[in-house]
Amino acid sequence: MAGPKDLDPSSSPRALLGAELRHAREKKGLSQEQLGQRLFVSGSFIGQLEAGSRRMQAEYARMLDDALETADFFARNCKAAAKSKHPEHFADAVEAEEQATAIRQYAPLLIPGLLQTPAYARTVFRAYRPTASDAKLDEMVALRMGRARILGGPTEPLLWVVIDEAALRRVTGGRQVMAEALRHVVDVARRNQAIVQVIPFGAGAHASMEGSIKLMDFDDAPPLLFLEAVGTGRLEDDPLTVKQQRRSFELLTACALSPDSSLALIGTMAQDYAHEEHP
Repeated sequence: MAGPKDLDPSSSPRALLGAELRHAREKKGLSQEQLGQRLFVSGSFIGQLEAGSRRMQAEYARMLDDALETADFFARNCKAAAKSKHPEHFADAVEAEEQATAIRQYAPLLIPGLLQTPAYARTVFRAYRPTASDAKLDEMVALRMGRARILGGPTEPLLWVVIDEAALRRVTGGRQVMAEALRHVVDVARRNQAIVQVIPFGAGAHASMEGSIKLMDFDDAPPLLFLEAVGTGRLEDDPLTVKQQRRSFELLTACALSPDSSLALIGTMAQDYAHEEHP
């Protein structure tokens, strides 16, 4: 694994904690693995805290203060670093997403969040928050749209998305919303901001029929896998689990349509939706 890069402590509370954690660990003469053993976590988990790709939770902050003899520094400061506008189960994934150099995702049931339009996202949110106020939905949509800024940034990640045809056929928000949503996917891909492939119905059984996949790679920390279900989710860094899911994603790309054929299909479907000819 590549050595850790220098962090700018002034950039964010999380960067400060990461830099201080690395400094305190090295001062004690401990490797990431050795410190991880004291906290009953993996060395890669420590690396992710130092790299800022993972939030420091209060329980680990207290254990770090004990292990590194830093009084209550991490316990006092982790609360500011842990603040997020996103739901608790998703906050770590969003913040890891912002640090990732590559994101590989398989979406079986809906267009991935990074590729959604406001109208499509609003329909999705309304479906599982039917009693939410319009103001709350506006806030949720704004947060989701804000995530997409990483695609146009100076350190934009590789985004490689495989979408099941089922997600494209499900009329979410009406035909005009779907037409706009699919055109947007094509536009993002045409701007070279994402690689998009479609798993067609004709592919039959494939390697991830039981759920979604989201893999994130980093320059200075081990890869992460985000496992998500309705209203819950967690980051997984177990090397074997990540390796297995990476292989599943590779198998998906092998049986999916090529990027050019995928965009041609999505574009045709967008036209069909726009003209209300889609079966």
